[in-house]
Amino acid sequence: MKSKKIYIPILIFFLSVFSVFGQTRKQLEAQRKKLNKEIKQVNTLLFNEKKKEKNALEDLKDINKKIEVRAKLISTINSEAKILSKEIGVNEAELKKLNKKLVDLKKDYADMIFKSYKSKSQQSRTMFLLSSQNFYQAYKRLEYMKQYTSFRKNQGEEIVVKTNEVQQMNDSLLFQKRVKDTLILSEKQQKKEIESDKKNQEKLITTIKKKENKYKKELQNKIKEEKRVVAKIDKKIREEIARANRIAREKLKNKTKSVKKNEFILSPEAKALATKFELNKGKLPWPVNEGIIVRRFGKQPHPSFPGITVNGTGLHIVTKHGKEAKAIFNGNVLNVLLSSEGRKNVLIQHGNYISSYNNLEKTYVKKGDKITTGQKIGQIFTDKVSKKTKLIFVLFKNTTRLNPSSWILKR
Repeated sequence: MKSKKIYIPILIFFLSVFSVFGQTRKQLEAQRKKLNKEIKQVNTLLFNEKKKEKNALEDLKDINKKIEVRAKLISTINSEAKILSKEIGVNEAELKKLNKKLVDLKKDYADMIFKSYKSKSQQSRTMFLLSSQNFYQAYKRLEYMKQYTSFRKNQGEEIVVKTNEVQQMNDSLLFQKRVKDTLILSEKQQKKEIESDKKNQEKLITTIKKKENKYKKELQNKIKEEKRVVAKIDKKIREEIARANRIAREKLKNKTKSVKKNEFILSPEAKALATKFELNKGKLPWPVNEGIIVRRFGKQPHPSFPGITVNGTGLHIVTKHGKEAKAIFNGNVLNVLLSSEGRKNVLIQHGNYISSYNNLEKTYVKKGDKITTGQKIGQIFTDKVSKKTKLIFVLFKNTTRLNPSSWILKR
């Protein structure tokens, strides 16, 4: 195992984030704030608690998560600063035009005032009117004098407006330059932090390399155990679907359309609930108020051991000690499963969809209970060794696993 392999995902990540250049500064600012919040969560949830035992693989996974978020933040800050530089350039050019226009206006106004001064006496104005050849010419000359006076007034007002525009533009530029300076300082600080994280990463890689066989064996055993637990849950869900369908057939006196194996027979009410669930795709609430995703859905290569694949059956969400899992939608408790370690898994049915809340220390619901969106269903287990409070959240349509990230709100 070489350290280069650890940096490959980071390199791929840096290449992918170039797409942020197409975003607006407002979007990038919002993203920067979100990433700053995520870094605080990573530090709080993964690094604040002192662990009873050191596990280099777990520690490396945590430090990789921190580096990933921090790298994304640096890229976002850099993109925001570049857009800001362009805005400053455009505004400086606009300010130059405004200043030139203001200078021209003031010159024209000064010339006009000087000419007006030379002929401003009441006698001159009277003689100008009296020297008219006829009444119509006198009327025209009077109108001209009124227009000239009005023009002078408008010129003066325009100078005031342009002066205010120049002042506002100056203030805006000053503010933009301060924001840019702040972003540059923030970027420097984040680069300093990421260098420190990478040094810790290298130390952990060295530790793992020394005991590679030991850690690899532990990891393979853990993957086998996860597969066993997943198979047990899958079997239980198939049993629950079969049980629910038997009850449905009895109620309908077997007057039901044939359904595929391992699919729910849905009553009109259950169909309506499933439709509502589907309409809320991408808008469903998180199963915890606060947390970060430390393992995503689907097959993914292990960051430390090439050739070993980790399968995410759902989302692994780390949250604060004492936090509770909450139902993502209305439904009823299909079952409450108990693992050999004593941890619980609540299955909630939403028509032909099932949401699974695994790794609970205690539960507040029982089989058959009606559940509403946001209802607390149990307290999440905190590992006494790693000090992590982690919920494993899985989503099914009948027996098919879905990617929960596509269904819950983006954070």
